[in-house]
Amino acid sequence: MVKLLDMIGPGAIVAPLTAGDRDGAVRELVESLTAAGASPASLKDELIAKLLAREKVHSTGFGRGVAVPHAKHAGLNRLIAAVGLSPRGIDFASLDKQPVYSVFLLLSPESRPEEHLQAMEVLFKNLTKDSFRRGLRQARGEEEVRAILREADSHQLAG
Repeated sequence: MVKLLDMIGPGAIVAPLTAGDRDGAVRELVESLTAAGASPASLKDELIAKLLAREKVHSTGFGRGVAVPHAKHAGLNRLIAAVGLSPRGIDFASLDKQPVYSVFLLLSPESRPEEHLQAMEVLFKNLTKDSFRRGLRQARGEEEVRAILREADSHQLAG
């Protein structure tokens, strides 16, 4: 089973996001993955372009203040993710027309679609819980976000 903290490594939590719009938030999160060494710098622009092209076709803002931009790329060798929190909220063209406060960006190798689906399942399972979303919304900084993710991972193992 995929765990949140296995996907979201050191340096991949941006709390708070400085970006005030969807494109800036996606760019900021991909840059955090590049800076953390989780994603090759040579793929940065390509990953950003792929994620934003997908957003233009269909928003990944699924409502309740959350968006999950995601893409697969042949140049990646493992599943990686980043989390960004926006205290002001970002227009992600969400289904419910509400601003997004928590952005989970997921990138995975094209060769491992089942792992991508498992990761999406784990993310959505947690993001549908009011307590998880509320905790993220109130979190101040990387350590508080890590604590929320750790707790979610432990509940996943238990139940």
